[in-house]
Amino acid sequence: MQTMPLKSHYIDIEGVNIHYVSAEPCANENTNTVATLVFLHGFPEYWQAWQHQLNYFSNNYRVIAPDLPGYNLSDKPDDVNFYQVPHLIAFISKFIAAVSQNQKVFLVAHDWGGAIAWPLAAFYPQYIDKLVILNAAHPSTFTREMINNPLQRSKSDYIHQLIDLNAIDLLQQHNYQYLCEKMTFSDGSSVLNDNTKTLYINAWQQTGVINGMLQYYRAMPQLASKNEINSNEQVKQVTEMKIPNIRVHVPTLILWGEQDEAFVVENLDDLEQYVPNCTIKRFQDASHWLMHEKSTEINRAIEDFIYA
Repeated sequence: MQTMPLKSHYIDIEGVNIHYVSAEPCANENTNTVATLVFLHGFPEYWQAWQHQLNYFSNNYRVIAPDLPGYNLSDKPDDVNFYQVPHLIAFISKFIAAVSQNQKVFLVAHDWGGAIAWPLAAFYPQYIDKLVILNAAHPSTFTREMINNPLQRSKSDYIHQLIDLNAIDLLQQHNYQYLCEKMTFSDGSSVLNDNTKTLYINAWQQTGVINGMLQYYRAMPQLASKNEINSNEQVKQVTEMKIPNIRVHVPTLILWGEQDEAFVVENLDDLEQYVPNCTIKRFQDASHWLMHEKSTEINRAIEDFIYA
C-alpha cells in the first residue's frame, strides 16, 4: 500500500501554537471531498503514536495528528487551568474546526486524547461524524468505577506519582526510564524499539515537555485522595466524587485491550446508558497500547466502521 508523505504544520489557536502532521491522497478531481481523520494521542506520546494509522489511511483519507498542547513541538502554556478538561475540549474543538475544511471529521483518540474526545463529541457534535476510542474510559463510567471499584482506584494510584512535587525528576531520571517502562505491552515487550525509543526520548528532552505532559494530571478531576503524598494539588475523597452525565450521540466505536494496566474492563459496563449508538470490540490479549500492539486489526476495524 502506498504511503503518503507526512507534512509538518503549525496553527495558532487562541494564541497557542499547535504543531500537527498531515497527509492526503495524491491530488485528483475528488480531493476536495476526501474524508478527514483526526487522531488525538495520549500520555506520554505525541503524534508519532499514530504512525501505523497515518501510513494506512493516508492513501485514501486526509489524516491529521496534532501534538496536544504541552507535548513535543506544540506550545506549552504555563497556567495549569489551561489543561482543565472543559477548556481542553473547547480548545481542541477550535483546532478541529480550523483544520477540517468545513467538514465533519472522523475523530480517533487514545488515553488522554480520549479523555478529551469523549466530552468533545458530547458537547461539540457538529464537528464529529463518527468517534473511535482506543482504551480511554468514558468519564462517567470511569468516575463510577473510581467510586465503587477498589481495583480501578489501585490501577489509578500511579497518578499520584505524576502529581507529586518531584514528578519531573522521576520522569527524567535514568534517561526517562519511568516512561520507557510504562510503555510495555501485556506480554512484557516494549512499545519502544530502539528507533522509536530514540524518537520518543528526543521528544521528551525538549524544553518544557515533561512539565507540559504532567499538567494534564495536575488539572484532572475525579482523582481519589491518597495518604502521605508529597503534593500541594487538590485531590478528592471518593465520597466527594460525582458522576458526570456525559452523553455522546454520534456513532462510536470503542476498541479495548482487556489487559490494560490503567483501566478495569468494567469501564465498559452499561456504557450504552451514556453512548447509545456504540459498538465495542474487545481484544482479550492486548494492553493499553492497542494501536501499537494490534495495528493491523485496529486499522481494519476503524476502516470498517467508517464505511458502515
